[in-house]
Amino acid sequence: MIETPIPSREAFVRTIADWNLAPLWDVLPTLITAEPKSVIAPYRWRYEDVRPFLLESARVITAKEAERRVLELENPNLKGQSKITNSLFGGLQIIMPGEVAPPHRHIQAALRFIIEGHGAYTAVDGERTFMQPGDFVITPSWTWHDHGNDTPGPMVWLDGLDMHMVRLFEASFREGGGEEAMEPTKPEWDSIRRYGHNLVPVEHTHRRPTSPIFSYPYEKTRESLEALRKAEDPSPWFGYKMRYINPLTGGDAMPTISTFMQMIPQGMTTTPYRATDSTVFVAVEGSGTTRIGDVTFDWQPRDIIVVPSWQKYTHTARSGDAVLFSYSDRGVQEMLGYWRDQRDDASAVLR
Repeated sequence: MIETPIPSREAFVRTIADWNLAPLWDVLPTLITAEPKSVIAPYRWRYEDVRPFLLESARVITAKEAERRVLELENPNLKGQSKITNSLFGGLQIIMPGEVAPPHRHIQAALRFIIEGHGAYTAVDGERTFMQPGDFVITPSWTWHDHGNDTPGPMVWLDGLDMHMVRLFEASFREGGGEEAMEPTKPEWDSIRRYGHNLVPVEHTHRRPTSPIFSYPYEKTRESLEALRKAEDPSPWFGYKMRYINPLTGGDAMPTISTFMQMIPQGMTTTPYRATDSTVFVAVEGSGTTRIGDVTFDWQPRDIIVVPSWQKYTHTARSGDAVLFSYSDRGVQEMLGYWRDQRDDASAVLR
């Protein structure tokens, strides 16, 4: 019997490459890892460092020219990819007095978390809301929206979008709506008055998976956190943490981006915690530190921190009660059955 020589693996791989084939066995350990391996870096953006560049951007380009004048928050490990995490976008948008960011709509859903300024507006599907620091505002997928500033000062907010999920599925659509501001067709606070008081109109027609409430005022959120503090002890891992929801379903206010607000009492250091959702935090009140693995960042109001997937972190409230807004892709992971977390078995330290 004549034996057929066995080809070398290297030669085999070179041969099949011409047929657009590749051996899974060479890459399997990097594709299916024993535990999450985040590609992003922990990072902090100090608002006092970033703000001068925002103001300078307003001298470089108008809101109308830019359509959306935003400075992207690029994760250091993902330069040039417009990503704050691997799945989400983060950026700071500035609207100067007298400016309008013209109407458009897109498949990507967006959140606005108000950082600076009082009284500029964002409009969604004919309803305007006038924004204050700490407010959480939603722009649902494929809804007309614009922004305007009739106040004497600049208005800045954090934009968070699910654009990288949309890019993954190659499902993006976008449409412009001209250069003039949209005229409101509904009274201010219409959505929260209809859906925000444990009541809904019997014949309501809201069918989107996104919450029918598109503006969650910080004043009401803060009241809820204080009510929680009066009713129970703080969680060792979170302090007092609440999740923004869709009142019609009890699910996330946005189906692709989970959003939270938490309060950590002064002097408290949370117990180490990690989860599979990379998370963006914004300091709203107080000052403190966040330790992520071996890295520690100090922060004060308006600073922004990103925590990578499956890296242990703690927060410490050093000056006053700390209030932190956060967003992540947790809800999507939960729906798909991916999400996991891990909590160290230790009590929070009160100093």
